[in-house]
Amino acid sequence: MDGDYTIGGVFSIHYNMQNMIHNYTTMPEPLQCTGRMDIEELSFSRAMIFAIEEINNSIKLLPGIRLGYQIHDSCGSIPMTVKVATQLTNGLDPYFYTSDNCSQSGMVKAVIGASSTGQTIAMLRVSGSFDIPQVSYFATCACLSNKQQYPSFFRTIPSDQFQANALAKLVKQFGWTWIGAVRADSDYGNYGMASFLAAAQKEGICVEYSESFNRHHPRSRIQRVADVIRRSTAMVVVAFAGIGEILLLLEELSLEPSPPRQWIGSEAWVTNPDMLRFTFCAGAIGFGIPRSVIPGLRDFLLDLPPTKVASSPILTEFWEDAFNCSLDVGGETRDKRLCDGSEDIQKLQSPYTDTSQLRSTNLVYKAVYAIAHAIHNAVCQETNSTTQCDKLSMIESKQILAQLKKVNFSRNGYPVSFDTNGDPVAAYELVNWQKRKSGSLEIVTVGYYDASLPVGQEFHINKDISWMEGRTQVPVSVCSDSCPPGTHKVLQKGKPICCYDCIPCPEGEISNATDSTDCFSCPKEFWPNAKRDACFPKPVEFLSFDDVLGIILASFSVSGACLAVIITAVFFRHRTSPIVKANNSELSFLLLFSLTLCFLCSLTFIGAPSEWSCMLRHTAFGITFVLCISCVLGKTIVVLMAFKATLPGSNIMKWFGPLQQRMTVVSFTFIQLLICTVWLVVSPPFPMKNLTTYKDRIILECALGSLIGFWAVLGYIGLLAVFCFVLAVLARKLPDNFNEAKFITFSMLIFCAVWITFIPAYVSSPGKFTVAVEIFAILASSFGLILCIFAPKCFIILFKPEKNTKKHLMNKSQY
Repeated sequence: MDGDYTIGGVFSIHYNMQNMIHNYTTMPEPLQCTGRMDIEELSFSRAMIFAIEEINNSIKLLPGIRLGYQIHDSCGSIPMTVKVATQLTNGLDPYFYTSDNCSQSGMVKAVIGASSTGQTIAMLRVSGSFDIPQVSYFATCACLSNKQQYPSFFRTIPSDQFQANALAKLVKQFGWTWIGAVRADSDYGNYGMASFLAAAQKEGICVEYSESFNRHHPRSRIQRVADVIRRSTAMVVVAFAGIGEILLLLEELSLEPSPPRQWIGSEAWVTNPDMLRFTFCAGAIGFGIPRSVIPGLRDFLLDLPPTKVASSPILTEFWEDAFNCSLDVGGETRDKRLCDGSEDIQKLQSPYTDTSQLRSTNLVYKAVYAIAHAIHNAVCQETNSTTQCDKLSMIESKQILAQLKKVNFSRNGYPVSFDTNGDPVAAYELVNWQKRKSGSLEIVTVGYYDASLPVGQEFHINKDISWMEGRTQVPVSVCSDSCPPGTHKVLQKGKPICCYDCIPCPEGEISNATDSTDCFSCPKEFWPNAKRDACFPKPVEFLSFDDVLGIILASFSVSGACLAVIITAVFFRHRTSPIVKANNSELSFLLLFSLTLCFLCSLTFIGAPSEWSCMLRHTAFGITFVLCISCVLGKTIVVLMAFKATLPGSNIMKWFGPLQQRMTVVSFTFIQLLICTVWLVVSPPFPMKNLTTYKDRIILECALGSLIGFWAVLGYIGLLAVFCFVLAVLARKLPDNFNEAKFITFSMLIFCAVWITFIPAYVSSPGKFTVAVEIFAILASSFGLILCIFAPKCFIILFKPEKNTKKHLMNKSQY
């Protein structure tokens, strides 16, 4: 149709182009389209005409100016598209370029199309040289957003980069990390899948396989792709392809039963009603162009009187195919009857007449209006609230190009604008193939995706999704099951990062999240639970009065102290008896007192260590034991001195009388007291938490502070004990019954044996058993002393009173 300004339109109304044989000797025949008609593309071209007529009848947009159009069929073929682009650039002259003129008088001001990325690029190589803006309604390749290569390109459909990002987020949304990918071996499929795989990698999604194919490939190639899908372990298949390619693949898959797969489709095919016949794809989801409403379009599409149909070869072909009849009286064949006028397009069930889900049609509609607004802004001016347009203005296509970058309007509630790359705001509907009660499939919108919303809020699902095989639960598609808390992922050698083994965390480490890549250590005072998914405070361990071991040792300690008190009472009751007098009663009472303290000091080792208990337990033990050994040593010296005093002319006992005995005990004890004082002043014992002996618990113990001080205390006790033992051995065979040296010898032998074995046991015992060993050594040596020295005397006092006489004690025979 002619007009003041002409808009070009390129649609793939037919699927194929007639094969041409070139012999290079004669002029080749003109390129022609053949094959089945794409009804949807036909409706697109009719929508373009509808929009132009609507604009021509408008009093607000381009008033007084009439738009014309040139619509061409590209057959979905690159060669035909190049031919069409050349025609649009140079007008409809018989020859593209004359020998004497290269006029632009027949050039269109802008072009709508084409329907695929490959065709669009082919057109841009021609029309782009003349700055003719091209607005596509279906070319989605992200490569077209490159303004350096395609400065005159715009589109009303979002770039595949947005769709690829949305598909990757969709896959991630449902927890699928192990997928298969198939794509058309074309610019659309290759660029789209490359963008998707890059986005999927950022989301941590792994691809088991990525296969490409083309509708022009041999069937064996399609079969190979179908076999890969059947053998794969991935339950989810992402298909980035056009209708022609995906149709061949699904037909091949339908020939042989295939394991259930969850299909994720690109908008090029997932919203096409023709694809719903593949019922084994039930549950497929994907993104589609938002549905829209174009008032008056349905009436326009159905307004096909016989005269209009007969005047257009394209409409004639559509009519004959739709009703399976022939409009040409001479063209009646066996297959087609003659159209008799009873055909009613109002009752026709066809994609042409179905305007319930206008998706891409609205993109064509908006493209026409975008160009019209650009022309309006170039040739019209607003004066006194009226619009004046100059239809005689010789505007160039580059002016339309400049104005297209600025358009920003809304039509039927749908905004239209372009960013710096010529792309619109990306918005998709999330569609789902759901089964009706009749068993057929229908396309249901279950949500939407809006790239303009903040990150994390782009998705909104407002309806239940039906999954493959009618499942209501989201299918699982992972290479390896999620690692539960308490384990971490270890990658399987030679496989993608989504394939891993779940290894329990090492001792002392936890992981408290699913699919943790590493385990981490608990804080020092914490330890993992049995599942190793949480840290709990370590149990605190010390020798307490509630422990069985603590109760036993405390019982022996109290029993020993009671025994010492009882013996003291017995000795005091019989203090005037010969056996008590003969064995130095003063030192005996002092020894019993020190033994009582020795028994009781072991109680300071039981219970939670504190600053005072740590200092008390070691110093009390050291001082009381030195007091005890000093008393024993004094008794031993008294025995030796008493024997020497019985020799003729000996006067030695005056040098070791009661005063000297007291001074000996005080002096030896004072030295130990001095050692303990220096120890406490310089580096006293202190309570500490032992975190190294056991990994899973805390040992409360007393640190020694100065090791030198500790071993000095023990060494001094040991020195006195050895000295006492040597003297007792020397005096053990002296005559008279009052000689108790042999009992002291036994007691010192036990004492030294206990403390010699104590040292290695103390060093090697862990935790609270270190304290138990020390208490055991104190009690054992204390019991050894009290039993060896006092038990025989108590036995005579209580059970053999006849031997408790001065005569018996002076007898030379041993009792």
